[in-house]
Amino acid sequence: MDQADIPALLSRLASDEDAARKMAVFKLQSSINDPSFADVFISSGGLVILRRLIMVAGGNTLAYSLQSLTRLLEVDMGWDIFEGPSSGDLVERVVELIVTNPLVNILRGAMSILVALVGRSQSSSGGGGGGGGGGGDWTNNGFSPQTPSAIRTPGTFGFRALKPAVAVYPQFFELVIQQLQSADHALCANALMLINALIRDAVSSDSSSGSGSGAVQTKSPGAGAGEEWSKFIKRLQDLGLIRAVYNLLQSSALQDLAHPLLEFQSLTKVLLRKWREVRVDLERPEHRRALKGLHLASAPDRRHANGVTGANAAAATTEDGDVARKGSRRHNPEKWRRLGFETESPAIEFETAGFLGMMDLTDYVRKNEDGFQKLLLEQSTRPLNERCPVARASLAVTMILCDHFEVDKTEMEDIRGYQALNDAKSHDKLFRPLLLQWSRLHTAGLHAFFRLWKSTGAQRDDFDKVAELVRVLIEQVVGQASRMKDVLEVEDDLQEHDAARLRELQMELLELSFEDQWGPHLFQVRDELKHEALQFVKEQRIRCLLQGSWFTKPMPHTRQESYTKRRLYQPWRYAKLSHNRRYLHYADFPEKLPYEPGLDALTEKVDLGTISSVVSNVSTNPEAEPADSESAADQSPNSSTPTLRHNGAAITKPTTKITIYSFSDDMATNGSTTTPISPDTTTTITPTPVGGSSSSNHGGAGGEAKEQPVLTLYPLNHSLASEWLDGLLMLLSQAPITAETNKLVTLIGEYGLKIRLLNVRLEQMYAGPAGRGSGVGVVPGREGLDEDYYYEI
Repeated sequence: MDQADIPALLSRLASDEDAARKMAVFKLQSSINDPSFADVFISSGGLVILRRLIMVAGGNTLAYSLQSLTRLLEVDMGWDIFEGPSSGDLVERVVELIVTNPLVNILRGAMSILVALVGRSQSSSGGGGGGGGGGGDWTNNGFSPQTPSAIRTPGTFGFRALKPAVAVYPQFFELVIQQLQSADHALCANALMLINALIRDAVSSDSSSGSGSGAVQTKSPGAGAGEEWSKFIKRLQDLGLIRAVYNLLQSSALQDLAHPLLEFQSLTKVLLRKWREVRVDLERPEHRRALKGLHLASAPDRRHANGVTGANAAAATTEDGDVARKGSRRHNPEKWRRLGFETESPAIEFETAGFLGMMDLTDYVRKNEDGFQKLLLEQSTRPLNERCPVARASLAVTMILCDHFEVDKTEMEDIRGYQALNDAKSHDKLFRPLLLQWSRLHTAGLHAFFRLWKSTGAQRDDFDKVAELVRVLIEQVVGQASRMKDVLEVEDDLQEHDAARLRELQMELLELSFEDQWGPHLFQVRDELKHEALQFVKEQRIRCLLQGSWFTKPMPHTRQESYTKRRLYQPWRYAKLSHNRRYLHYADFPEKLPYEPGLDALTEKVDLGTISSVVSNVSTNPEAEPADSESAADQSPNSSTPTLRHNGAAITKPTTKITIYSFSDDMATNGSTTTPISPDTTTTITPTPVGGSSSSNHGGAGGEAKEQPVLTLYPLNHSLASEWLDGLLMLLSQAPITAETNKLVTLIGEYGLKIRLLNVRLEQMYAGPAGRGSGVGVVPGREGLDEDYYYEI
C-alpha cells in the first residue's frame, strides 16, 4: 500500500461501519511491517485508532487489529501505545481476550503482543540474568534472581506490566499453559514463547534480586519480591508446565515448535546454573531449615542426638531439670557424617554443587524418606570404611548430571543448534526431554550409585571409582536414550546395568579417548603388542608339541583283506617333537601308557623339512567352535560321540584329524603344489619347508608335484587339535588359523595394552603425546652422573 493512501486508510479504520473497518485493517496488517509505512502511520495518529479497535472490536476485525499491532512491534516500532495512563487498560484487554475468547486467531495475536511486551524488558534493559529455579521441574523449589538488570522505566514492560491485569484474571497462567496442548501449533508456540519471556524476565528482573536463595521445604527462597517470583515459578509448576513441555518435546509437532522448545530447554539450563551458583549459607534461615529437615528425616536416635546414652538416659528423665538441660546441649559427634558428609560442617561440602546440590538431596530425602532411613540403618551396621556416604553420593550425581546436560554451556552455543533444525536426524541431539526430568534422574542415579557400591564391595577410598561408573552409566543410558523414550524406561535401564558391563564400557571409552589423543602412537603400540603376543603364543604351542600328546587311531574297515591289519590294530598313538625341533617322533601302542614315552620309545619320525602341507578339518569359525572338554575319552555313555571297542575297552572315535603331507621321492616338484581335500576338510595349509630343505629335492624336473600323507593325528578334543595344528603351522613359519589360538593372541595383546595404559597419567591422556623438541622422555647419559639426582613421576 502506498503511503499516500494512509489518510484514507485511517478514515476507514475510524468508520462506524464494521465492514469498512474490517477491510481496512485487513490491508493494514499486510503493510504495517514496512518501517517507512509504519513511521507515517504512527505520525498520522494511527496508534490511537488501532488501540481503539483492539479495545472495542470483535471477530475478524479484532484478530486483524491484534495481528497489525504484533507486526508493528516486530519492527520495533509502536511501543508508545503502552505508554501513558491508559496503557494498563490495553494490557488488561489483551489478558482478558486470552482468558475469555475462544477464537484461535484472536488468541494467537493476543499472546504475540504479550510476548513482545514481556520480552521488551530484556531487549531494552541490556542487563544480565540473575538466579533461577533449578531443574527440569526446577526440583520443585522456589526461584530468586541474583543480578540486577539495568535501570529501566518501572511498570512499563516485563511482568510488571501484566501484574495488575493478572490480578483481575488470576486464571490467566492456567489458561496459557492449557494452550500448550492446543492442536493449533502456532497458538501452542505463542503460548510457549510467552512462558519463556516471563521466565527470562524473572531471571533478569531487578524486582526480585537481593536474596538469591530458596527454601526447599517452603518453596520460599527469600523475602519480599524474591518470594513473589518464587511463588510465580512454583505456580507454573503446579499448573503442569513441565509435563506439558515434556510432552511437546516428545511429540510429532516438534518441527513447528522447535525454536520456543529450544529456548525453554536453554532457560532450564540457566535456572540450573544459577541455582548451582547460589552458595549455601547457614546464616540464612531457609538454608538452616533445609539442613535441619535432612537431619530430622534421618530419624536420629533421640537419646544419642541429645548426647544422652546409657546411664545418662535415666538421669535425663529424673526430676533434675538441670541435668536434662545439660544433656540436651550435647550433640552427636557424628551428626552429619552419619548422613554421608565428610565433616561436621556440611555447608562447606556444598561449595561445588551449590544450592542445587542441597535441593537435589532434600528432594530425594523428602520423596524417599522411608528408604533413606532404612539405608542409613543398614549402613550403620557396617564398618565405617565400608559405609556408602549418601550425601556425597547425592552431590556427585548432581554434578554428573550437570556435566552430562552441559549446564555450563552458554546460551549462544545452544542457539547455534538452531542451524541444524532442518535435519531430522539431529533432533535427538538437540532436544533433551529428559532434562525436564532432573529430579527423577537424580533419584534413579543415586539408587544406581548405592547398587554399584554394594555390588562392587567398595570402600571409602573407592568413592571416585564408583562415581566414574555412575558417570559411564548416565552417559550410556541417558545419553543414548532417544527423544521418544519414556523416563520410566530410562529409570529401569539405570537399574539393570551391572558393574562388570559398566567396567567394560569404561575401558572402551578410555581407549577411545586415548585413540583421539594418541592415535598413531596407540596403533603402533597395538602392532607391537600383537607381534609380541603372537611370539608368546607360538612358543606356547611349540612347547605343547615338545611335551607330547596322546592321539587315537580309528578302527580299520571290517573287510576280509584287512583282517591282518585289524589283528595288528593299535588304537593309541603318541607323538612328540624332538628337542632340536626338526623331527616329529611318533609310535603306536596297544594301550594308553600311564607315563609319557621318551624319544627312544618312539620308533617313527617325520623330518619337518620334508613337509609339503598340513590338512585339517579343525574349524576356524569361533561360532562353530565346540566346547572344550578334558578328554574325549571321559565323555558319558550318553554322548553323541561314536565309540568303538577294542579288546573290551571303549575307545572314543575322534571327530577331528590332522594330516601331514610330504612329496614322494619319485615325483617331480617343479610345478605348483596341490593338496587333496577330503569331503570333511575345511582347512588346507601349505607351509614353506624349514631347515633349508626345498621341495625340489624330492624329485626330478619336468613333472607335476604330487604329495602323499606321511602322518595322520586324531586329537582327543578341540583344544588339543588347536594346539597341534597351530603349533605345526607356526613351527613351519605360518600364521595360526584356529579360533582358539587367535582369541588367545587377541586376549594377550589387549591385556598388554591395558597394562601399558595404566602407566599413563590422566593429564597425559588429554594432553596427548609430547613433541620431540619438548625433552620429555629423553634418557640422560651416565657420564658425570652421581647419586644426587631425582626424576619426576
